[in-house]
Amino acid sequence: MNAILNALARAFVSLLHPKMLWLMVWPVIVALVLWVTLAVLYWGEAAQWIAAQLHQWPAYEWAVSIWPLKLVAAWFVWILLLLLFMPAVLITAVLIISIVSMPTMVAHVGGRDYPGLVRRKGGTFAGSLWNAFAALMLFALLLAVTLPLWLVPLLWPVLPIALFGYFNQRVFRYDALAEHATAAEIAEIVRRHRGGLFLLGVALALVGHVPVLGLLMPVYGGLAFIHYGLERLGELRSAPIEGAAARV
Repeated sequence: MNAILNALARAFVSLLHPKMLWLMVWPVIVALVLWVTLAVLYWGEAAQWIAAQLHQWPAYEWAVSIWPLKLVAAWFVWILLLLLFMPAVLITAVLIISIVSMPTMVAHVGGRDYPGLVRRKGGTFAGSLWNAFAALMLFALLLAVTLPLWLVPLLWPVLPIALFGYFNQRVFRYDALAEHATAAEIAEIVRRHRGGLFLLGVALALVGHVPVLGLLMPVYGGLAFIHYGLERLGELRSAPIEGAAARV
């Protein structure tokens, strides 16, 4: 937990640097323009499609038959679209930052805070594209499977946070390490710190749900994963090689 809090604190300091200000603004603006345009053009069609999909789920039919939920059933699809709008903007901004901005952010953080960490360039641009695509597809699949459960009151706050937490760590972990770590080191850090990466993603998902402050999350999240990943990489490289003591 200390490692996660440390990454969040150091990311906040990095966020205040003037170089990060423009990176903080333009991906969100691009994402907002994109989704507002799509909403104007296709809102009605999207509402009809979601309604048709939901009615195929027995769990949804059961949920909207219960008295409190029955009252909002007629407006549920529109409410759902409104609730999904800002997450869609943030997801798009996260993907833009992951593919376009992370190299600049990694160079900034690495040069200022981890100058002694050798850059072994185990990641590639193609690898970043594939990682972002795979993260988006897995997120969409999990969202489609769990969407009817979002009607259950106790699951409503938990499922979105967990899903966005998974998405955050799945997108950022590769790009945070791609410049400095080898492919084997990236895989080893993910294996050793899978839980920590997920908890960091969850913490950032909570930030993303705070009005206004959530717009800062994509860049702040990228910086947090850079600090967390590079710190873990430094620990991995400084750790004694397993079995070395026995050979001495």
